[in-house]
Amino acid sequence: MTGKVRHPGVIMLPGGSRVTDAVQAAGGVRKGAALGPLNLARKIIDGEQIVVGSPGPGVVAAPAPVDPATAVIDLNTATPEQLEQLPGVGEVLARRIVEYRDKNGGFRNVEQLREVSGIGDRKYAEMREKVRV
Repeated sequence: MTGKVRHPGVIMLPGGSRVTDAVQAAGGVRKGAALGPLNLARKIIDGEQIVVGSPGPGVVAAPAPVDPATAVIDLNTATPEQLEQLPGVGEVLARRIVEYRDKNGGFRNVEQLREVSGIGDRKYAEMREKVRV
């Protein structure tokens, strides 16, 4: 969190937190400052930098949306939101994929997806051509 907040810096928040939670955790907006173009209701993404009071979009290094029809997603760098664009992957399964990646130091091959709870043969068959390592 940076910009016009009382306590800028790295802020740890639970998954599912929103921009408003990050602003509050940073002590709120400084007196007399404007939020800028921030969407306070948007869920935050792990690793993003939120800029309060900037004339720009308010986020630095936010991942670009992925076209699900043509995308091949890297399992070792994808955000949960990008993983949710895979067939049959929702918020919970995306979180499990990220947890597996973090716990095991990343994926060495696509077949390791089968080790993630909730990914059976059928779901793996739908996903395997849309992911890489």
